[in-house]
Amino acid sequence: MLIENNSKLVMIGDSVTDFERARPLGEGLFGGIGKSYVGLVDGLLNVTYPQSRIRVINMGTSGNTVRDLKARWQTDVLDLKPDWLSILIGINDVWRQFDTPLIPENHVPLEEYRETLEELVRKTVPALKGLVLMTPFFMEENREDPMRATMDRYGAAVKEIAKKYGAILVDTQAAFDEYLRYYHPVSITWDRIHPNVLGHTILARAFLNAVGFEWRK
Repeated sequence: MLIENNSKLVMIGDSVTDFERARPLGEGLFGGIGKSYVGLVDGLLNVTYPQSRIRVINMGTSGNTVRDLKARWQTDVLDLKPDWLSILIGINDVWRQFDTPLIPENHVPLEEYRETLEELVRKTVPALKGLVLMTPFFMEENREDPMRATMDRYGAAVKEIAKKYGAILVDTQAAFDEYLRYYHPVSITWDRIHPNVLGHTILARAFLNAVGFEWRK
């Protein structure tokens, strides 16, 4: 596996990452890590690799866009001095364009999204042992759907940044698309964004596959 022993892994994002995590840090007793894919990643890493002593911290915040990440980057990423960092952001950047179309100040256009995410990556990569970038997603099979098509463009920006900076890419949209070949989106989400446990398992599996997790270990 790529994540080294005694590593600190910070996973940051929006509500999909947050899912009732503790404040100020999403870790510790009584479900402090939250109920998202982050908790599944933490559990599988530390059960399968107990000797590795990997510390996972959930720094998701519900409702965040990339603008919000930039505003809290110093305290919620840089000050934590992670060895590994995972970023899943962009869902609200797109969603606000569709659920609140008449409030344009809440919309994050694609170019701003790309530039801001790249700025955060560029300033953080030198201090990291590993970076994982996860694409935003929309659980809709029809790729011509306006929100799905827009989300795919934001996902393409993440792929470009991952390639440019040598980050590990997790194509979450592809992972959900594979599931949606067999089941309707309502089986894993009520709003095509927030996953149930099955949906979070899809995210956790995609993340762990990307970092070389050995499922048969």
